[in-house]
Amino acid sequence: MEFAQPSALTSYIQASQPIDVLPRDSHLHALAAQVLYNLQYQHDWQELQIHTHSANSGTPLPRSLVSGLPPQRIYVHPDEQVEMLKQRIQEKDVPSEREWVLPTHLQEKWSLRKLAAVFDAVSEVPLGASQAGEERRDKIDGPWGVGSRRGGKRLLLATVGDDSTVVYYVVHDGIVKPRQN
Repeated sequence: MEFAQPSALTSYIQASQPIDVLPRDSHLHALAAQVLYNLQYQHDWQELQIHTHSANSGTPLPRSLVSGLPPQRIYVHPDEQVEMLKQRIQEKDVPSEREWVLPTHLQEKWSLRKLAAVFDAVSEVPLGASQAGEERRDKIDGPWGVGSRRGGKRLLLATVGDDSTVVYYVVHDGIVKPRQN
């Protein structure tokens, strides 16, 4: 009896399991690998990596996170949008920023406390394998300065369904005024 070959995604997840991940966290790391695969092959993200420890303190993160550079800007703060309009800069002309991505499963129950623990453990802008994306990030001169984001910390909540569909939501640490359309 012949067994079917594993899918490309299954092979990728199996190959991405690091040695230092505890068995109780292996399903969370597999979820992060699945989201990373989706971002890379379905959404054309670059410089993707899975984080298990804080780059600042070296302490373990509450769960595995993904960071990467999307092909276009994910979010424009309303104040930055006003500056762009004043300077006549098109949204497509503004370079993308590295983003944090929090992989979750649809069946998970999330609370503000759990989200706060994730936000407390991460820096405002994730550090990448190469900082090439960081150098071209701040094209617009504004009061927020280089290396910081207008509106503070944010991440993409990646929710994976039972059918492997991934849906992304922008989540901010705190309150951000709504965007003007």
